[in-house]
Amino acid sequence: MAQFYSAKRRVTTRQIITVTVNDLDPFGQGVARHNGKALFIPGLLPQESAEVVITEDKKQYARAQVKRRLKESPERETPRCPHFGVCGGCQQQHASIALQQQSKSAALARLMKNDVSDIIADSAWNYRRRARLSLNYQPKTQHLQMGFRKANSSDIVEVMQCPVLVPQLEALLPGLRACLADLQAIRHLGHVELVQAENGTLMILRHTGPLSAADKEKLERFSHSEGLFLFLAPQSDILEPISGEAPWYDSNGLRLTFSPRDFIQVNAGVNQLMVARAMEWLDIQPHDRVLDLFCGMGNFTLPLATRARHVVGVEGVPALVEKGRENALRNGLHNVTFFHENLEDDVTCQPWAAEGFDKILLDPARAGAAGVMQHIIKLNPGRIVYVSCNPATLARDSEALLSAGYRIQRLAMLDMFPHTGHLESMVLFEQL
Repeated sequence: MAQFYSAKRRVTTRQIITVTVNDLDPFGQGVARHNGKALFIPGLLPQESAEVVITEDKKQYARAQVKRRLKESPERETPRCPHFGVCGGCQQQHASIALQQQSKSAALARLMKNDVSDIIADSAWNYRRRARLSLNYQPKTQHLQMGFRKANSSDIVEVMQCPVLVPQLEALLPGLRACLADLQAIRHLGHVELVQAENGTLMILRHTGPLSAADKEKLERFSHSEGLFLFLAPQSDILEPISGEAPWYDSNGLRLTFSPRDFIQVNAGVNQLMVARAMEWLDIQPHDRVLDLFCGMGNFTLPLATRARHVVGVEGVPALVEKGRENALRNGLHNVTFFHENLEDDVTCQPWAAEGFDKILLDPARAGAAGVMQHIIKLNPGRIVYVSCNPATLARDSEALLSAGYRIQRLAMLDMFPHTGHLESMVLFEQL
């Protein structure tokens, strides 16, 4: 088909400009200013200058690509992972941990309009005790891909090493792929989850077609040779235990058993420090009644019960409530009760709330706790600790407490996911 020249069509040459980065965003992009707006540049760090080409120019912001770096930051580090920059798991391995923590703390302080008083961190490497690896069989090459998704893509980056995984999980990767690639049902494998418990390693295999007796035997043999607890998931809501015992993890000296798909904090070291700091901030006394909202299976609830007169844990998922009750019994704690409630409802009307509470802890999901804040205010506790995995909803929910006469006494950045853009935090509120 013939193409004709149009006067409206403009051919432009991409101009090279020189900029200096002054900030780092949560996704590891350098932030500079150009023509009065933010310019986001992947791969650049604060204090670095570079020649860049603008690749996207919007009304409020622009994006650019580095052509030549002119000045290098002293905080630049060589990424440990060979997949960094392609794998979507980590965004900040090129920045020092000090810079990562400083940038996240500054972002949190801006959102909360309050100084960050604490940084709660543990090891920056070998910290992830849970991983979900995608599986994809390519018929043309008869090759099984196993790995993580690429950044901004559904494509798989094949991974045989991952320096943020705990050593037990990282060491398992080559043998695991070899085992899965040898299965007859190779075309029907969805993903595999690995979880490191205190008493062993869990492997959960999602498969979309039936497994033959030979395949099951191979998987069992592999699980025994590697000392794994093996679970099969023929459907997303079905879990078949094949070998192993009930997994458990430690929360400040207590054993919490969990099911393979239960939520547990990925970073065990930061979890221990976070629970201890929450109890310190709440200043639990032997006469205190404490309420733990969004309590899960008792990660905070049970340690709180070792110090308080009574603790009430409230959770919206019935299976986790039951797990919390079991864990209380296993740990010999009789001063804690768990309830299943819709936390959007007014929980202050429940009989267990009649005595009131001296202190409250809440640890909601990313959506925050907007529907709960007025109920907390009605209960009128002296101290509140809010643990957050989303600073935007934390800032929103905090406004209700500040308007009701509470003030921020302590604000901590939780470095739960080093080298990533995830920003977790914890706040102590006290009545004026």
